[in-house]
Amino acid sequence: MAARGGEALWSLSASAARDQLAKGALSARTLVEALLARIEAEEPRVQAWAALDPEHALRQADAVDALRKSGQPIGPLHGLPVGVKDIVDTKDFPTACGLAAYGGRQPSRNATIVDRLAGAGAIVLGKTVTTEHALFEPNKTRNPHDASRTPGGSSSGSAAAVACGMVPLAIGSQTSGSVIRPASFCGVVGFKPSHGSISRQGVLAISRHLDTIGTFGRSLEDAALLAEALYGHDPEDPDTRPAAHPRLTRSLSEAPPVAPLFAMLEQPGWEQAEEAATAGLDELGELLGAQCDRVALPEPLRRGREVQETIMHAELARSASALYGRSAESLSDKLRAGIEAGQAILAHDYLLALDWQGLIRAGLAEVFDRYDAIVTLPALGQAPGLESTGDSVFCLLWTLYGGPAVTLPLMQGEEGLPIGVQLIGRIGDDARLLRTAQWLLQRLQEEERDV
Repeated sequence: MAARGGEALWSLSASAARDQLAKGALSARTLVEALLARIEAEEPRVQAWAALDPEHALRQADAVDALRKSGQPIGPLHGLPVGVKDIVDTKDFPTACGLAAYGGRQPSRNATIVDRLAGAGAIVLGKTVTTEHALFEPNKTRNPHDASRTPGGSSSGSAAAVACGMVPLAIGSQTSGSVIRPASFCGVVGFKPSHGSISRQGVLAISRHLDTIGTFGRSLEDAALLAEALYGHDPEDPDTRPAAHPRLTRSLSEAPPVAPLFAMLEQPGWEQAEEAATAGLDELGELLGAQCDRVALPEPLRRGREVQETIMHAELARSASALYGRSAESLSDKLRAGIEAGQAILAHDYLLALDWQGLIRAGLAEVFDRYDAIVTLPALGQAPGLESTGDSVFCLLWTLYGGPAVTLPLMQGEEGLPIGVQLIGRIGDDARLLRTAQWLLQRLQEEERDV
């Protein structure tokens, strides 16, 4: 099934599809049918979906088509199908969180973000695969570029489904590196907003101080479009705040008042990174020239991994205490060990880690007083094999910090597989970070034209 110009409908960006849907040049039913056909063709190889209901998706499509024809106002995601990570409660789909113990669990109400999707006119196409309890143990999903490799975790199904055209948009979450790293491995855009920007009510809790909802798209505009529809205060999530919504998509069309400055950082674990990844980042720094400075990571910030892991494991032990007490024998060795590691953390050490989180935020505030964004790697290199979901070492500090981060699919490894570039911004400056990322993409496009 083809769009105008012979382009397959499944390959349309969310932004292009949105425009056609709004004009009536494309119906939501036609788009959903094209995506379901794509899923039928690709799902046996990629295995990105935990739950699908084609008839339910088509009923949603018919409803939004009828709304548009009625002349009533339509939302910013009108008619756009979205994949939802299987840790987000949905009353129309089971939510198993990658756990055998939760198999067949059917929530009685939607998570706040699912209701926001409906209000924006989106179609929930289905639930995407996550790792066990959105943590360490790989699940069934394969990397669309090479089925012998991981798509990353824990938002594996979301990243993979977007990458191979089964859905234009998807929701993920990040506690360590579960948006930024899968986006890099799968060659898509992954956006992690500032902590507390998007409600987590009805989403599996791992760590209150770290858990963040994120989005995937095949372009920066797509990821921003989805995220903007989800922002906002929710009294049921105490870390969201009453504030005006950032104009994420508008920021992408605005030129920065001055050319952005970038701080290029090498992080702990840099020696483990693949040569193609570090060489690509070096080349990016050379291209940016005076707009990019090599900056040494201050010594206190090198404790980021230790601090992040202390907070995550301590809060995991609390949030998963009922699961552990009821079903410990059904959990993988990795998950059980993670919970038990948290149980062994002393209250003193946990509270000290929270203090360190504040110190790290203060230290990075000084970096962002001078620079518009930090630029670094999102992962060690190309996606590794299926025995793990990859190392999140280059994401931990930034998740701990709590500022916005985005992966741009800009590089390739020696075997032709995707490697991303990660940009990090100041807490709360989400729109500015996306504007800076857009400036970088346009700068690279200009360089390509000049070659």
